[in-house]
Amino acid sequence: MAVAIDHLVRYCDQLLETGRFRDYCPNGLQVEGRSEVKRVVSGVTACQALLDEALAWEADLVLVHHGYFWKGEPVQVTGIKRKRLHTLLAADMNLVAYHLPLDAHAELGNNARLAQRLGITLEGPLEPGQEPAIGNIGLLDQPLTLQAFGERVEQALGRAPQMISGGDHLIQRVALCTGAAERMIDLAMLQGADLFLSGEISEPVVHTAREGCIHYCGAGHHATERYGVQALGEHLAEHFGLEHRFIDIDNPV
Repeated sequence: MAVAIDHLVRYCDQLLETGRFRDYCPNGLQVEGRSEVKRVVSGVTACQALLDEALAWEADLVLVHHGYFWKGEPVQVTGIKRKRLHTLLAADMNLVAYHLPLDAHAELGNNARLAQRLGITLEGPLEPGQEPAIGNIGLLDQPLTLQAFGERVEQALGRAPQMISGGDHLIQRVALCTGAAERMIDLAMLQGADLFLSGEISEPVVHTAREGCIHYCGAGHHATERYGVQALGEHLAEHFGLEHRFIDIDNPV
């Protein structure tokens, strides 16, 4: 089956409630291609390797979490940006990207899907009263040691996380926000979390964890954000009768 690109984008915008977010990039259709979509490739970032894979599969739409046109980036279409845009335009492929709306969605979002994989039952937003909730807090099915939690993360994500000990306490109450949200550790402490999980880690966070008596898990920016866009792609395939392929371009960060 085929669906009109404008209809698909409107559906996604409504599903993810994009109007509720102040983001760092445009959400929705970023590069316009052919008017109808039958094949969708999803991936974390619209890098050249993903575009090449989509081109080889003759995709009509590339669906990503990290697209283009970020606030503060150079506006000139040269170098890497020119090659990426040329690939899309020459192939008449659409590029659709959802950033914060895809982090926050209660069912298809990055945080929700990661929590599901790790056996965390989400209770609410990381910041009380925050709507839409970018981060979340929840409970493990049973208390775990820091080592056991790290092993669970490694098994679920296929990569060893960077674990920072904040003491000798067990972990049950977990705060999480995927990607580069390590500075939200302060909110996690205010919520009484035993551990805060995000994708990346910065130097000050190590000291905050140690001095604040909260464990920290840096599970990888890319690794923690693979599951939302994949879930959205699968949802669109089922809803519209499309072909879908998730392509994971490895990234160690």
